[in-house]
Amino acid sequence: MSTLLSIAILLGGLVLIYYGANFLTDGASSIARRMQVSSLVIGLTVVAIGTSTPELAVSLSSAIHGKESIALGNIVGSNIFNILAILGVTAIITPLRVGKSTLYAEIPMVFIFSIALILLANDAVVHSATVNSLNRIDGLVLLFFFALFMCYTIYIARKKGTKEMDEAHQPDGDAPKIKVYSWWLSIVMVIGGLVMLVVGGNLFTEGASSIARALGVSESVIGLTLVAVGTSVPELATSIVAARKGEVDMAIGNIVGSNIFNIALILGTTATIRPIKSEGITLLDYGVMLLAVVLIFLFTLFYGKREIKRLEGAALLLVYITYTVWLILQETSTLA
Repeated sequence: MSTLLSIAILLGGLVLIYYGANFLTDGASSIARRMQVSSLVIGLTVVAIGTSTPELAVSLSSAIHGKESIALGNIVGSNIFNILAILGVTAIITPLRVGKSTLYAEIPMVFIFSIALILLANDAVVHSATVNSLNRIDGLVLLFFFALFMCYTIYIARKKGTKEMDEAHQPDGDAPKIKVYSWWLSIVMVIGGLVMLVVGGNLFTEGASSIARALGVSESVIGLTLVAVGTSVPELATSIVAARKGEVDMAIGNIVGSNIFNIALILGTTATIRPIKSEGITLLDYGVMLLAVVLIFLFTLFYGKREIKRLEGAALLLVYITYTVWLILQETSTLA
């Protein structure tokens, strides 16, 4: 594949992602209002599952074809990108008010799930094994965690009504009014938006990966960077669009839910179908993934009064840029 064609495919994917994010956000917001379910719950479930579909497709396909480094690197890299880059950029554009349940329940869940992944994937450190891998038992453990998360989501959806949930999570001030469409149009918008996001994410990933391979970059770095960014572009577009339209809960719920789905559902499903060797993914990569969760918790709890402000968003983005530059420098020194 020529470089020009790869660039054209990448740009075409971005166009689909942009419009898909708008359709998905508007349709999901409309459904949330009609079902009297909060934007947070919709963000944690429908939107998060939809925007995580590219990660599922890429990780599962990569593992089946023996490219475990891309499969695992895609998830670790996506979770890093989701928090440091997406929440960072979104907060720079629109400061994000974080609800109490998100701060004290959902973000700690991401932390616990991340710790679980690190312990399960690093057999050489934990069990003194010769090879690090996620086997089928590890996959079933992660799927069990996912089931617990879904039980929690159903619980909060039943416990609190739309008005109470939205008052608990929405930022202060007048948020833009959410337009409510008919049932059939709302569903079409969600499905159409998801299809555009998945197709656009795949095109972006294919174009970016082709360029990286032409440059001789290793699979683990491709997974941690280009593929991770490519499969996370739907989350980026959806969170920015949702935040700008006043759906801050959906923007944050999308990221938190996506990170949980990435670890528990996607890696759980992938490892159950085919065990994954975690070669090329270092403790530093896992450490940055964990650091990202700790940073948003600390920023929200101590510095922003449950708000991720522009300066804190810039700090998150700076950490991601520093990490990415380090990966590139390491890869460059290896190639040299």
